[in-house]
Amino acid sequence: MSSDIPDTALLTTTYLGPVQYFTKFLLYPAYVIERYDNYIKQTYRNRCNILGTNGVLPLSIPVLKGTAHKTHVRDIRIDYNKKWQKLHWRSIESAYRHSPFFEFYMDEFSPFYEKKFEYLLDFNSALLEMVLHSLEIENIPDYSMEFIEANKEDHADYRELIHPKRDLSSDPHFMPAEYQQVFADRLGFVANLSIIDLLFNEGPNARAILEMSINLPA
Repeated sequence: MSSDIPDTALLTTTYLGPVQYFTKFLLYPAYVIERYDNYIKQTYRNRCNILGTNGVLPLSIPVLKGTAHKTHVRDIRIDYNKKWQKLHWRSIESAYRHSPFFEFYMDEFSPFYEKKFEYLLDFNSALLEMVLHSLEIENIPDYSMEFIEANKEDHADYRELIHPKRDLSSDPHFMPAEYQQVFADRLGFVANLSIIDLLFNEGPNARAILEMSINLPA
């Protein structure tokens, strides 16, 4: 590890975050997930991108924001008035049932589309713990006890850097390595999809792909 990299990565919660997000769990010895940031729409907090037959397919968890203009992520509740669990699992099955490792992992993921979690953070955290275990990453993330101010010298702040609308070139430590994808023959390789795309396509080799995607300038 380069000496100019801080000890701790500061991250948002994500719903099955992208490959870029999970490289941070290998690049840094410690990581903190922010609980006191304000909830923002159209971020990875409640959204992931998978690859379907027609290209990138975003899956978003509907949430109840309440009456407050600004709501901390830790207080965001999931909206079950919409049948999103059935829709998401059907979309994941359709996209990955022919991938090499879908059947290997499906019993780990499918319960999350049946059980109801009240809070988005709790749902994301339970999913994250399962995915880290699948990647054989043993360090468990900490969660902030208050909002962490930006520009702390001992933190690498990725809270706004890992974002669906941010160009990957803005992260100097990430260079996505290519791997086999189900629809690559028609769509070509699509970088930085949800971690499930990598897991279902590469299985136990997923961690090696994450390591190959870390860029450490000389």
